[in-house]
Amino acid sequence: MQSPTEEELEESIKELSKYKNRLEKEVVTISNKLKMPQNKINSIINSHSELNQIKIILSKLKKQKKILLLD
Repeated sequence: MQSPTEEELEESIKELSKYKNRLEKEVVTISNKLKMPQNKINSIINSHSELNQIKIILSKLKKQKKILLLD
């Protein structure tokens, strides 16, 4: 399997970050409509499994990009 290029990694990071932000915004919007307190909204975001998975993947992609740049 071929390693991704710096451009491919950057594009993946960018798109995944946009998706993460969109998902967080959606959670906040729905929670606000339900008149939930801010601390509860933060708790939901922090425990949201998909958001947590995205954060892990983003972290791995950023590390991979950093390693690629050092080579």
